[in-house]
Amino acid sequence: MSFRLAAYAVCIEDGRVLLARHVPPVGPSNWTLPGGRVEHAEDPFDAVVREFAVETGCEAVVERLLGVDSRMIPADEARTGTEHQNVGIFYRVRITGGRLRPEPNGETAESVWTPISDIARLRRSSLVDVGLALVQSAPATGYVAPVPVGGLIQH
Repeated sequence: MSFRLAAYAVCIEDGRVLLARHVPPVGPSNWTLPGGRVEHAEDPFDAVVREFAVETGCEAVVERLLGVDSRMIPADEARTGTEHQNVGIFYRVRITGGRLRPEPNGETAESVWTPISDIARLRRSSLVDVGLALVQSAPATGYVAPVPVGGLIQH
């Protein structure tokens, strides 16, 4: 089994959320939240700011912790073919500077302000739905029910 700890940014302005188009080396692209792996000995709070800057070209500050999502991906659905657990820490962030651009030499092809009402029509990571659910419900526990994958919603 593999394991990944990641930090994700939910950045919302005027009814739009900032999404990143992830283009993996193999397989189709999908939309996701800016963010990624927490490096060894790195604080997730610092990781979300770093990953946001790397993937979008913009600086951000964390406004609040939204919650934590833990998901198991069965081996037959995981990219590596091995059962995988992803633990994601979600933060609400606000842009303080910079300019949107693709990730240099990375897998983020573009970052785009997307109306929240358009999300349901996009091929996307379930992380998008988790992040938006955390913003909309603001659960005191920091937990929302798992998002079912299938159709346009991917792991």
